[in-house]
Amino acid sequence: MQVTASAPGKIILFGEHAVVYGKPAIAVAVDRRAYVTVQNREDEKIYVEVPDLEVSGYLNLEENEVKLETGEKTTKGILIYMLKSIEKIHAECGMHIHVDLNVPIGAGLGSSAAITVATIAAVSKFNGKNLSLEETARTAHEVELEVQGAASPIDTTLSTYGGIIYLSKNADALTPLEVDMELPLVVGYTSKRGNTGELVESVRKRRENYPDALNLILDSVESLTNNAKEAILQKDEKRVGELMNINHGLLDAMGVNTDELSRMVYAARKAGAIGSKITGAGGGGSIIAYCPGKTEEVIKEINTFEKAFNAKISGEGVKIHSEDSGTL
Repeated sequence: MQVTASAPGKIILFGEHAVVYGKPAIAVAVDRRAYVTVQNREDEKIYVEVPDLEVSGYLNLEENEVKLETGEKTTKGILIYMLKSIEKIHAECGMHIHVDLNVPIGAGLGSSAAITVATIAAVSKFNGKNLSLEETARTAHEVELEVQGAASPIDTTLSTYGGIIYLSKNADALTPLEVDMELPLVVGYTSKRGNTGELVESVRKRRENYPDALNLILDSVESLTNNAKEAILQKDEKRVGELMNINHGLLDAMGVNTDELSRMVYAARKAGAIGSKITGAGGGGSIIAYCPGKTEEVIKEINTFEKAFNAKISGEGVKIHSEDSGTL
């Protein structure tokens, strides 16, 4: 028996950091996916290999632990997400699990959510369980909460359902946006990784020290996110780009920008992007650029000093690719 499932990564278009304080956000699933393949083993062990991260090891469900075979402690985290995912499904047989990634890890693109969702889908199918999309999204969010301590449902929802979503104020509702416009996006990412927890904490401390200023910034992010929602629905390219640029300035004011990110943001604009900004926590990681008619030029420019790719929106979330016989 062999089952392969995949799930997309995501990018946040508007609202990162402000969403922590009950403000709205807009995010999209992108066509960079995590693929998880599950095969039979002749013993009862669960073995996982992630060649893209040069990490492998055994997952012990009874002891709730990961035993690394290869890799560093810094890459062990992804196996913990998989351990918790498999625990939720109560798998009872041996498995050999292979993970292929074309979502850059640690770049604010939802790689952990993509792997978590794909693992839940593949392992549940392998064990003869047909989870609904709602059950998959809920289980994946539970895993992220367990591993991270706190997590927005944005990443796991997008990895499960795909498309574009609007997270309303105070996270009251996740609303799919029916968008009838092209969103030619480029993601640029740096090898320098930011620590999401540390960056969220730094914004919290800055808000604590300067509440009047930071609360105005957060309120401004809320306003521009709602404006961006309307601009996207009205297919107003110019307005979307301008709001993206304003959002970047507000993220800079929050203190999460870096020289590397700033260089990519302004290089993208110089190459023809009408909007560009940090996406995700900042402090390293990624930027997005909105590039109608200029996608190749922007990619070429950023690739001269960092890495970039065309980020097409994925209207499809998690899916099963194959289900056949086979033993390893």
